[in-house]
Amino acid sequence: MFKHIHPYKPFIKTDTTKLIVGTLPPPRFSTGALLKKDVDFCYGSYYNSLWLFIDEIYNLNLRYNNSQEAIEERKQFLIKNKIGVCDIVASCERDKIDASDLGMKNIKLRDIISYLKAYPKIETLLFTGGNSKNGPEYFFRKHLKDYNLKLKLISNEVPRIHEFLLPNKRTENYKSPRKIRTVSLISSSGAANISISRLPLYKQLKTSIPGFNTFDFRVMQYSAFL
Repeated sequence: MFKHIHPYKPFIKTDTTKLIVGTLPPPRFSTGALLKKDVDFCYGSYYNSLWLFIDEIYNLNLRYNNSQEAIEERKQFLIKNKIGVCDIVASCERDKIDASDLGMKNIKLRDIISYLKAYPKIETLLFTGGNSKNGPEYFFRKHLKDYNLKLKLISNEVPRIHEFLLPNKRTENYKSPRKIRTVSLISSSGAANISISRLPLYKQLKTSIPGFNTFDFRVMQYSAFL
């Protein structure tokens, strides 16, 4: 049994307005066995592609290696754009050492609500995955139940958008609740390519735009929220 512990603390600043929420990075980030193009930071797996999408959207020309410079480039982008990262899984156990969400057992979640209360300028959660089992939205829904809160559907189009009311930090009641929006982006991992290929919008764009692919589709989707 492999004990998979999240290697990174939440990256949040006092002026953060958007929070990226995933599950866990691949086990090699916890063991230190990074690949040549990995970056030792949140979403640092070159094969996860989140930073590739961001790089394309903002034309950042990021480094993809194990250097401190690569880490700092990503931190400065997040700070400049008031974006934070706080994955919802603190730790889990695995029979097989891989990055599968479905392979997680004995899962311990981070208290995302406590971070929202501590950082009152956060108004949007960006899930890097939907409500499938052991995805970030799936875990967040379970987490909300601990606070007797629930998501309200705003848009059922992909990416699905919900919102919930967070009680005032001081009074813990709904006299002046804070509205938090959640956006369930399509996962940045390659495993989501099959689900993308089934979407009517993707099929339409692929037919009408020469060379259009799943990478382009994610860039289009992510650019609307990042």
